[in-house]
Amino acid sequence: MLSIIYLIGGLVVIILSANGLVSGASSLAKRFKIPDLVIGLTIVAIGTSAPELAISIISAINGNTDIAVGNILGSNIGNILLILGAAALIHPLTVQKNTQYKEIPLAVLAVALIGIMGNDVFFDNAPKNMLTRIDGLILLCFFIIFMYYTFQITTKDDVSDQTIKQQPLWKSELLIVLGVAGLYFGGKYFVEGAIVIARILGMSDAVIGLTIVAIGTSLPELATSIVAAFQKKSDIAIGNVVGSNIINVFLILGITATIRPLPLHPLANLDIGVAIAAALLLFLTTFVIGKREIKRIEGAFFIAFYVAYLVFIIAFV
Repeated sequence: MLSIIYLIGGLVVIILSANGLVSGASSLAKRFKIPDLVIGLTIVAIGTSAPELAISIISAINGNTDIAVGNILGSNIGNILLILGAAALIHPLTVQKNTQYKEIPLAVLAVALIGIMGNDVFFDNAPKNMLTRIDGLILLCFFIIFMYYTFQITTKDDVSDQTIKQQPLWKSELLIVLGVAGLYFGGKYFVEGAIVIARILGMSDAVIGLTIVAIGTSLPELATSIVAAFQKKSDIAIGNVVGSNIINVFLILGITATIRPLPLHPLANLDIGVAIAAALLLFLTTFVIGKREIKRIEGAFFIAFYVAYLVFIIAFV
């Protein structure tokens, strides 16, 4: 019972803290005359991935590396198959050319890099598969390149700024401090609760990371995309998911592997393969099948694929 309270309470604290951190940091950036759009593409985008960041770092520090890696892979799979699938059921999603030809392929590349970097046994005849600190630094370099690309879009494309409210300085600073503290303690108790529940259910850390933790930490993306779909704002629904998937790998996994090398679970290649398949399915759906649109029938297929994947890993892994 206490573990469930830790799990649910920790997740609530994480989500509230992420919102507070984004609000405070955005207001502070606004005070220093940083454009709204730049804030949205950086602070707000990273803020929706703050739960994954908190869980992965805390899990790695505590030695639960399977949860750290499973959280990222599971989130990326769920973001595309579950979240975009649900959003497309609400309203068909139109994909912009930039997203179709650049950002979705970059999301595919991000997961493919995990497969290449993490398969040391196959490529280097190493004793075990691991994401090393060097791998983490390389991923962070890719994140810097992605951010440069994002700023280039900001200067070239005619995109409307979002309105960000400027708050009193003391309130912005307080929200940032409380947000960071909440992410740490919420993440700590969430991981502890998840591990205990995993042991009771006989589930491995890898499976719990791919299911309970991954779905829980993807709630901000789910809420954002669902609301955007109801408002018929396809760019937000899709950009939120694709951007989050790129940030999850390049920034979060990059930081986590730099802090502590991450051994890969023997079945990690299955999850990497599914993550690549999900990203490729998104690309093919918009490029070949839907012609830059994800229709309701395709959204239903995405969700069916995700349910089948969950059933398989819970039943057989």
